[in-house]
Amino acid sequence: MPHARTFRTRLILAALFTALGTTTAGAADGGATPDQAIAMVKKGVAFIKANGKDKGYAEITSKTGQFRYQDLYLVVYGLDGTVHAHGANEKQVGRNLIELKDIDGKAFVKERVDMAKAKPTFWQDYKFTNPENKKIEPKSMYCERLEETVVCGGIYK
Repeated sequence: MPHARTFRTRLILAALFTALGTTTAGAADGGATPDQAIAMVKKGVAFIKANGKDKGYAEITSKTGQFRYQDLYLVVYGLDGTVHAHGANEKQVGRNLIELKDIDGKAFVKERVDMAKAKPTFWQDYKFTNPENKKIEPKSMYCERLEETVVCGGIYK
């Protein structure tokens, strides 16, 4: 039966390479995909639940942590607009950004926390600086409410 085992191994490897090819498709255009953002947020929520807020927020904020992929990173806001964790800019942690507006004048943090109070999960659109190319771009943020916080990860369009 070595032949059957080899064939099965080849099938598994082919499936893995196909999956890797679709996973890195977003990398070709330089950005993460909506599915990757959803998966990252769910992973972040699970990590916070399993390890507690202190360890969870520290891991999300860490530049070398597991919650960064290309231009995708997580942020955690309190429902008052205070940043608890920020994967792209640790200087934001502890700041209340409820009044922060994008280039079009949209108070996106206020909108985000209002949406989090109204629904357990949602997508939000606004404009923000892409950490990879430093350009202001349209962004879609996937968010999940976790107790009195909202955990989000976004993609650039």
